[in-house]
Amino acid sequence: MADSSPLLPPFLLTEPENSAVDEPQASLDSVVERVIGDFGWTQLVQSTLVLLSRFFDAQQTFISVYADSEPAWHCINIGMCNSSANICDLSRSSWAWNGHTYKTIISDWDLECASSFIKGLPASSFFLGCLLGGFVLGTLADTSLGRKN
Repeated sequence: MADSSPLLPPFLLTEPENSAVDEPQASLDSVVERVIGDFGWTQLVQSTLVLLSRFFDAQQTFISVYADSEPAWHCINIGMCNSSANICDLSRSSWAWNGHTYKTIISDWDLECASSFIKGLPASSFFLGCLLGGFVLGTLADTSLGRKN
């Protein structure tokens, strides 16, 4: 059977003593403002810190866009191949990556001719780790190590 008691204590639901009797009960917004106060500098700092943490989380999520990209390539000997050829049909000694100022998973592990399933494994394993970490660490936070302890 459900509990019929109100969620907020009665003294928070009523207006101060000098209020008129005919006024309706206080809204949730007015109760929250009375308990917490108006939006001030401390709430602004707290909100900024929370948003900053989300920035670093997003950075981890989008790193796969750069780490898994396939860099451009060029032929070493123009007589042996042309740049419009299929890279998988050429021998590895007849072409090279352009610039090579950065390395990706594709260029480091020579996955340029691998299936799309193999090329997608690094990003998929990252998100699988996020999923499993959310379940495991969320459960630990609620039980033996966290707030319900």
